[in-house]
Amino acid sequence: MGTIVEFGTIVEMFDKLTKKLVDEKRPVLMHKVRGEYHGISYRELRTMVEQIVCGLAALGVQRGARVALISENRPEWVVTDIAMMYLGAVNVSIYPTLTPKQIEHILLNADCSYAIVSNTLQLKKVLSILPQLPGLKKIVLLSENDAKPNLPVLTYAQVSEMGKRFLADHPDFVEKAKWQVNPDDLMTLIYTSGTTGNPKGVMLTHNNLVSNIRASAECIPFTETDRVLSFLPLCHSYERMAGYYTALACGATIAYAESIETVRDNLLEVKPTVVTTVPRFFERIHNRIIKQISDGPALQKAIFHWAVRAGKRYKRAQKNGAPHPFLLLQYRFADALVFKKIRRRTGGRIKFFASGGAALSRELGEFFEAAGIQVIEGYGMTESSPVISVNRLDDYKFGTVGKPISNVEVKIANDGEILVRGPNIMKGYWNDTQATLEAIDEEGWLHTGDIGTFDENDFLVITDRKKHLFVNSGGKNIAPQHIENLFLQSNLIDQFVLIGDGRMFLTAIIVPDFDVLNDVAKQIRVSSSSTKDLVENETIRQFFEKEIAGIQKDLASYERVRKFVLLDHPLTVEQGEITPTMKVKRKIVEERYRDLIEKMYQGIK
Repeated sequence: MGTIVEFGTIVEMFDKLTKKLVDEKRPVLMHKVRGEYHGISYRELRTMVEQIVCGLAALGVQRGARVALISENRPEWVVTDIAMMYLGAVNVSIYPTLTPKQIEHILLNADCSYAIVSNTLQLKKVLSILPQLPGLKKIVLLSENDAKPNLPVLTYAQVSEMGKRFLADHPDFVEKAKWQVNPDDLMTLIYTSGTTGNPKGVMLTHNNLVSNIRASAECIPFTETDRVLSFLPLCHSYERMAGYYTALACGATIAYAESIETVRDNLLEVKPTVVTTVPRFFERIHNRIIKQISDGPALQKAIFHWAVRAGKRYKRAQKNGAPHPFLLLQYRFADALVFKKIRRRTGGRIKFFASGGAALSRELGEFFEAAGIQVIEGYGMTESSPVISVNRLDDYKFGTVGKPISNVEVKIANDGEILVRGPNIMKGYWNDTQATLEAIDEEGWLHTGDIGTFDENDFLVITDRKKHLFVNSGGKNIAPQHIENLFLQSNLIDQFVLIGDGRMFLTAIIVPDFDVLNDVAKQIRVSSSSTKDLVENETIRQFFEKEIAGIQKDLASYERVRKFVLLDHPLTVEQGEITPTMKVKRKIVEERYRDLIEKMYQGIK
């Protein structure tokens, strides 16, 4: 496996790839147009990129200019991203879920001269902060709406037309521009979503990402026959490197989901072979399946649980050699009765899911493996472009994040912190020398902030974030992540935040799965007029107390949750409580719900 062309920059990769596959009939990109998926060929994509390269040049975009890109996943994201690279401009990719104030911080910090926005919603955000952005020259709107008069706004279509005229006058401009791009050029600023404080701009060069693409392509076996469904934000380093650059370099087709909310339907429409995703995706699928089974007849429950047990036994035996014929027969029955139906929900053609961004629980990995759905989990961070280690299809262990990729060194410091070194390590943080010196030591080791260890088979195991380790008032060290993951396996719980650093005991903020909770309320005959009434109902609280007691029965006494509060609303990206990859911003949540938290500790001396 590996990339289908050799390259030293992303521009060279795109140039060679689109020339090599220019006559391919299969699409390189797919997206929804008027309710149906349509493909874009390699030839069409190359033409689109050339026109936008020239259009941006006509607009005044020059080498080194920072250009903000605020957009959901769509073909124009790819076109404008690659066009910027040809010009030597720096893509400052921004989550479309951010607020105007958050966008303002990034645009000012990066000193952006241009902004490209997906739609009128994003345009309004930028226009609302325009008086605070004296350096912003032009805004490009990707949607087909007409540019507003007397404002520095142009549509993507207008820029494309400018590009056609520019290209007619300078027919060799794009070819010449290609040779001006060097491996050490700054390619992008990715602002870490961060669970604390203001985000920092991670500086990544072509060489950083190219080294990661090459090594990842050896471990994540994309091929020219693959179809990848992309729904994680392209501005996130994981989706950008794996689900975009690496998939593209290997010749796979990339199909864009309409939104995160439509992924369930898009899976059935696209029928992907590979999906890059995060653990929360599997948690939700698993919880939906468990709920459906729980609501079904007793025979259906019995068959399902028997099938899962049989599937796990078969997969364990398969790893240890040839399974017993009787076990193989059991698995075939289990597959026919249960597992084929589960795989059908993913489109029926999945070869594997690549999971990253957070820890995947061993139980979830084993469940989907039993169902014939392979999940390969990896580990990385934006500062490392991002992949550090990954489980391989033929060499994996659930509960670990695999083994380091080929060109990356990993070691464990004396205090347990994971240190990483290699060509994928960032150039540094934009305009923040002090933070760069704190992150990368004199020997070039990136200090990840994660605590981990290597097991007896050299698989890397992450135990927690260094800065997220709790020390209770009794002096006990508590790693909250594995406790939170344990509770998130409950189909009653949608979000779970452990509290307890410096406290006498642990408490929790819990967001129920309201679909499941409403069903439970009906079963135990609790009526309510609102979710607020429901979470405050004493019978419901007692139900949760029993659920919590059952979940944490095997935890040490100091790891158990003694009190909890139920929220009547979810934690959201828009409110700044979670990152776009669903990680809880613990500091913000603790501050926002301080009164509720303090109430749980009232009277404790």
